[in-house]
Amino acid sequence: MAKKLRQIAIYGKGGIGKSTTTQNLTAGLAEAGKKVMIVGCDPKADSTRLLLGGLAQKTVLDTLRAEGEDISLDQILKEGFQGIECVESGGPEPGVGCAGRGIITSIGLLESLGAYTEDLDYVFYDVLGDVVCGGFAMPIREGKAKEIYIVASGEMMALYAANNIAKGIQRYAKQGGVRLGGIICNSRNVDQEIELLKAFAKELGTQLIHFVPRDNIVQRAEIRKKTVIEYKSDAEQAEEYRALAKKIEENKMFVIPKPMTQERLEEILFEYGLMDLAAD
Repeated sequence: MAKKLRQIAIYGKGGIGKSTTTQNLTAGLAEAGKKVMIVGCDPKADSTRLLLGGLAQKTVLDTLRAEGEDISLDQILKEGFQGIECVESGGPEPGVGCAGRGIITSIGLLESLGAYTEDLDYVFYDVLGDVVCGGFAMPIREGKAKEIYIVASGEMMALYAANNIAKGIQRYAKQGGVRLGGIICNSRNVDQEIELLKAFAKELGTQLIHFVPRDNIVQRAEIRKKTVIEYKSDAEQAEEYRALAKKIEENKMFVIPKPMTQERLEEILFEYGLMDLAAD
């Protein structure tokens, strides 16, 4: 019996550390023997930088522009840390076209070129910011990614974005079969952060699947263009990413989220002191 390919999309507010979290998480899965592919769905094309030791590959859209339609898989797919397969969708030329189209084009091309091989355990889509419309909703709208994880923190705008993403998941749940697997907290050391994220996740009907503490080793590894697991395998933060990888591997809780009204979200933020901070 062929194993089941898990296709996962990671969403979150721009600047929340989504790409960093995704790359460190996939390093943990690959280290544990899983076959993983990452499809970067951000025009900045930096979703695979830490796995490839830098911005080491041409995007799908750039390759198509330069070479035309007749391209091979090895022109757009590069192997990174622990054999992780890396693809960057890229974006249009500045001021021209819709960046979301790159995702649609890339996934279609990868399928036609046979990238989704039987030995793959996971495909991760690292999706731009909190945009869940148009092309950026492609992984969930078309039913490509059945599992969604939202990266958030205890900051107000990160939670607003996460609630909006939950609305997008709810909208496409029946059509594409997509489900929310949980919230990943990429900590910003905000007061009562873990309690707030647990309350927020419970309100959505999901779980806080892991709390990733803040540690400057992440930045030190990034400067060297590496994941934490590659940079310092025995670091405490490397263990946190391994723990996150294990929780995702073993996760059985997949839900259609129940997004909050603006009023309810603000009540929770007020309860944990965030609205007071905003008023200062």
